Amino acid sequence: MLTFLCITNCYKGVDFLKACHAAGNKVYLIACKKDEHKDWPRDILADIFLMDLDDTGRWNVTDLVNGLAHFMKGQRIDRVVALDDFDVEAVAHVREHFRIPGMGETTSRFFRDKLAMRVKAKDAGIPVPAFSSLFHDEDINNFIAEVEAPWMLKPRGEASADGIQKIHSGSQLWEAVHKLGDRRHHFLVEQFKPGAVYHADALTVDGKVKFCRISRYLSTPMEVAHGGGIFRSLVCKFGGADDKKLQKLNADVMKAFGMQYSASHTEFIKNEADGKFYFLETASRVGGAHLAEMVEASSGINLWSEWAKIETANALDKPYKLPKVRKDYAGIVVSLSRFEHPDDASFGDAEIVWRLDKKYHIGLIIRDKKQERILELLDKYAGRIGAEFHAKVER
Repeated sequence: MLTFLCITNCYKGVDFLKACHAAGNKVYLIACKKDEHKDWPRDILADIFLMDLDDTGRWNVTDLVNGLAHFMKGQRIDRVVALDDFDVEAVAHVREHFRIPGMGETTSRFFRDKLAMRVKAKDAGIPVPAFSSLFHDEDINNFIAEVEAPWMLKPRGEASADGIQKIHSGSQLWEAVHKLGDRRHHFLVEQFKPGAVYHADALTVDGKVKFCRISRYLSTPMEVAHGGGIFRSLVCKFGGADDKKLQKLNADVMKAFGMQYSASHTEFIKNEADGKFYFLETASRVGGAHLAEMVEASSGINLWSEWAKIETANALDKPYKLPKVRKDYAGIVVSLSRFEHPDDASFGDAEIVWRLDKKYHIGLIIRDKKQERILELLDKYAGRIGAEFHAKVER
């Protein structure tokens, strides 16, 4: 029996925990005290430990290491797994300190630090929008002179669209940089390339991508975060030009970044001006916003469960076998709701395979053999949700 320690700063990864236990492992969980009363699968967990995050919303790595050093006097840990973006760096540090196999701190940078991602991708010949660090004033001025606005000012370590600003001039950029003060080295600036954003949700085993589903956001997380819109995504045409190109680009990113075994969520943009794909960012985890459920509806592959099986197979030095993959089209629509418990019973189409059960939210996943039908329903549902349910948080 192997012992797995899973770490998450938020309530997620339940399917991973269950599959890890089902594979014959002893599973411990470190979670946040704020999530103490969430519906964790306590019946299959050997134990659950609760910790507070620090003032920045991150794990205190010193406390984490000291606590584990005491715990490990009586319990060997074979693998440590980060279930969310914000756990990746802390878990990499834990692995390095206790010499536990898995992704170390150098490689983890490529899956958390947006600047490290871009430098690595550029060095590997993977197309990326023009970018610059904010370390040197001269580099910033050169970027302003050489790269046409607008630009995006991005935190290097946040997830999703958190903290991103759109900048339209050199003076506005310098004003924003000065406001950052001593925190400017935690940010980068990047050329804004308008276009459709795609995501690749994948599983990598022994350094090779074993499974990858390509989808396109109909409304991106950034648009939803900053504009209060309705989130939608749609699986791309199987074998189409976009699917083929992004399957290869995703594999190129995983190889360049040193991914050996994990789930991953990677985003690309198809620029309106030249029709080319550019790498945006990646993460060594299952995609959020219920995209895992959409991928499972399309393929039959539960990314969380298969990731747990991959981790177990690697730890035991045994081969991993991917289950049979379906090729159905699927799409998702999710929105904030002005009702605490929205009644979605009026959405009665046979294509609906999943409904979101969360306070002040409404969401549906649909599946069909024809992509056109999925798009038709997503458009119809977005219109109805916008008129009957949608709520917007004012920022």
